[in-house]
Amino acid sequence: MRLRLKIHTSALSLPWEQVLKPGRSLIYGLLERGAPEVGARLHSEGMPPYGMVPFGHSAPVFPLTRRQKGVYATGGPGWLELGSPLPEIVEGLAKGLAGRDVLDWGGIAFRLDSMSAMEPPEFPDGRARWRTTTPVVLKGSGRNDDGVRVKREAWVLPGEPEFAEYFTQNLRRKAETLGLDQDVSLEAITWVGAKRSFAVAGGLKPGARVEVELRGAPETLQSLWSWGLGQANSAGFGWVAG
Repeated sequence: MRLRLKIHTSALSLPWEQVLKPGRSLIYGLLERGAPEVGARLHSEGMPPYGMVPFGHSAPVFPLTRRQKGVYATGGPGWLELGSPLPEIVEGLAKGLAGRDVLDWGGIAFRLDSMSAMEPPEFPDGRARWRTTTPVVLKGSGRNDDGVRVKREAWVLPGEPEFAEYFTQNLRRKAETLGLDQDVSLEAITWVGAKRSFAVAGGLKPGARVEVELRGAPETLQSLWSWGLGQANSAGFGWVAG
């Protein structure tokens, strides 16, 4: 499930390093108010067996603004989405938002106008075609053609040799974490956006927006829609267009 927050701001722009970075702290702050035990557990250890953190968020979007060179344009009405496949997280976020009329996004004030819940699609045929609104990031093995590890952090982009393997592995680990059917697969990559890096708490992470076709059990696809694709969803990466 997702929460869509209708917001507005008088600020005209965000620095690029603040487009995604404030989201993770905002979510933990809301959970501290609305579900403190859940938030503390996720922050300290994630969920077994891989330590994954099952929530994500979009970038703030202001559709009436014009693009500006060097900054992320804001101003006027917009929206921000938060989501998780786990009801206790979504409920905690909703409780944390109750009574709030201002959100601090990297030092910029977003006025909170309203909040609405978004249920995931049903996916009755076990297939989904999604395009992400933020880049998908994945780490590969860092090994060369001879199998020797030559990089400690080896980010892989869509279309590169290891991308499909690690993307599918991530899907199945998420399903396992949630106790769902792990028979989920990447059927095709139908579009790839430009490479872009965003600064988050762990440093710069490079990736690209993608459109993908997936196959899997309906409940698994619903959970992935609420969580996001690839790694670092809690930092805003891999958010699926609603």
